[in-house]
Amino acid sequence: MATDRAARTKGSAAVEDRPTQLIEIASRLFAAHGYAGTSLRDIAQEANITKAALYYHFPNKEALYEQIVVDNLQALIDRVSDAVEQAEGATEQVRAFMLTAADVFAEAPDAWIAGSNVFWSSMGPQIRAAAVGRRDRFEKLLRDCIAKGVASGEFREIEPATAGRLLLSTLNQMTRWIKRDGSLTPRQVIEQYLDIILVGMNGPATAKAAKPTARRATAKS
Repeated sequence: MATDRAARTKGSAAVEDRPTQLIEIASRLFAAHGYAGTSLRDIAQEANITKAALYYHFPNKEALYEQIVVDNLQALIDRVSDAVEQAEGATEQVRAFMLTAADVFAEAPDAWIAGSNVFWSSMGPQIRAAAVGRRDRFEKLLRDCIAKGVASGEFREIEPATAGRLLLSTLNQMTRWIKRDGSLTPRQVIEQYLDIILVGMNGPATAKAAKPTARRATAKS
């Protein structure tokens, strides 16, 4: 009887975890094959359940995809917002934004890639509106950090939207080519991009203050 009870408990836990399992499997398949190239049958077979059992958790493929996209974009916004709040100065805020986003990608690359595909596919208006609204909030947070640096003189006179697009392009492209077993982690890649780009963004006072540091580092070596 104790064995039967343990089996029932284990079965209940599995059922409770089923939505998470389905989201993880769907994220991987959507990332590998795209939305159109992935069917609910594919997801059900990978999860070793019937298609009818999958419908118990998600009414259709679009609802499953929407949860992946919305949940991951919202988690990204929340993580990045917290990191920016804790950073002091525009340069450190930009660094915090970009490095935290890289960490989020590293933790769930399939979900990131699956979610980003929504902006290049012909999805329904509801999911596109939910995704675009959150994407805009994410991008605005970075532009605000840059604008703050321009206003304070920490950054030179640059257009925040243009600088933001440049920074985000490094993040978006990195997620497409980086190897999961490569020599550099996503954070390390973004750190190198930041070291290059922020030099060009520095205002006169920031650049002047940075030069003696560089000379001292060269002298020590």
